[in-house]
Amino acid sequence: MIPNRERSAVLQSLSAGVVPAIGLQHIQVGRLNEVDALVNDLKLVEEDGASVRFIVGRFGSGKTFFLNLIRNVAQKRKFVVAQADITTERRFHGSGGQARSLYTELMRNLSTRSKPEGNALQNVVERWVGEIDHSIRQSGSGNEDDVKREFVRVLRPLQDLVSGFDFVNVISKYYEGYISHNEEIQANALRWLRAEYTTKTEARQDLGVRSIIDDSGFYDYLKLFAGFVRLAGYAGLLVNVDELVVLSHRLSNTTARNNNYEALLRIINDCLQGRAEGLAFLFAGTDECLEDQRRGLYSYEALATRLAPNRFADEKQQDYSSPVIKLENLTPEDCLVLLLNIRRVHAGKNGEDHFISKDGLVAFLKNCQSRMGAAYFQTPRETIKDFVSLLNILEQDQSRSWKDHLQTLGKANESSAEGNKGGQQPASTDEDLTEFRL
Repeated sequence: MIPNRERSAVLQSLSAGVVPAIGLQHIQVGRLNEVDALVNDLKLVEEDGASVRFIVGRFGSGKTFFLNLIRNVAQKRKFVVAQADITTERRFHGSGGQARSLYTELMRNLSTRSKPEGNALQNVVERWVGEIDHSIRQSGSGNEDDVKREFVRVLRPLQDLVSGFDFVNVISKYYEGYISHNEEIQANALRWLRAEYTTKTEARQDLGVRSIIDDSGFYDYLKLFAGFVRLAGYAGLLVNVDELVVLSHRLSNTTARNNNYEALLRIINDCLQGRAEGLAFLFAGTDECLEDQRRGLYSYEALATRLAPNRFADEKQQDYSSPVIKLENLTPEDCLVLLLNIRRVHAGKNGEDHFISKDGLVAFLKNCQSRMGAAYFQTPRETIKDFVSLLNILEQDQSRSWKDHLQTLGKANESSAEGNKGGQQPASTDEDLTEFRL
């Protein structure tokens, strides 16, 4: 039985063309090789290693869905997961708080198995603080000072990292608020951990620390936080970053773009060379974002070298040990299973009381193929949106069958095609290419 909360989230998200945050396990199909490769990465991180991957595919090919799926897998393996989208105001490098904003978004979206919807930072910190406090006081000789000394002892490995000393002090401050039930001190500590302090003066007044998380420390603090979650009993930290295409095709300034690529290069080098521990990165972007020689990642020579495809893998093969994983097209069989899963979710408590038969699913896919060609295998988003819309209409108006709707849609497509043949070709909307003279 599918919970109503998950059923509603899945159907509403799919009908809007976005990825549901929960309930992915009810509709997942295919991608077995890709999932296996990422599970092996998680196992490596569990053994004190690090990993970095780039998930590449066309718009609507399922990159965000795949990231969310791996997030769910990681949560079940006791990982802490941070997730965010790149925007022009949230990126890896910037001089106006852009990198700090990205870090803040990652921390706000922090999730664990017990809090999968996000905003789990307080849970992670409070759970560990409470466990240390309980273990010391259970010994019979513990007091508040003993607990703080235990914090320092357990977190001593972090003091070798950037701002590790201040990090330990902030955790101790949180404990002070935890013991005294002072929510203001706890909130200030969480503000520091989420990089919400903009001046060192304010942080020193509130917490007695001399540093804050700023643009220059974005990646260093991720490594620091990864070390903390491992000491807190978690398997590691998974960082999911979507919409890399913003860096390549929305940052018009070449210097700003290259600075972000340089920050990305540092992450790749650390993960591939073994200088990071307990940390995994998943970046998602389009083909153009990766391969564009003028603006994409390949325009930065060092990235092009590290992300180059395996020369011995032909078009029908993919090297799943490479940093780049290209999402393969869904097969017709995968598409059919996907629609079956969505139909089952839509039926909900009604069980087998479906509004469209299996033959109807096949007819629907043929209709999609006639309209979209091969694109419906490559970008299943539109196919899924149409299918959920069809199910909703069938549920609301049962006087017409799925055959009636597909027949009406087919006639509309034929009329549109005939109109395009008989009429004039539409004028180009690209005014820059309307006329060219030497």
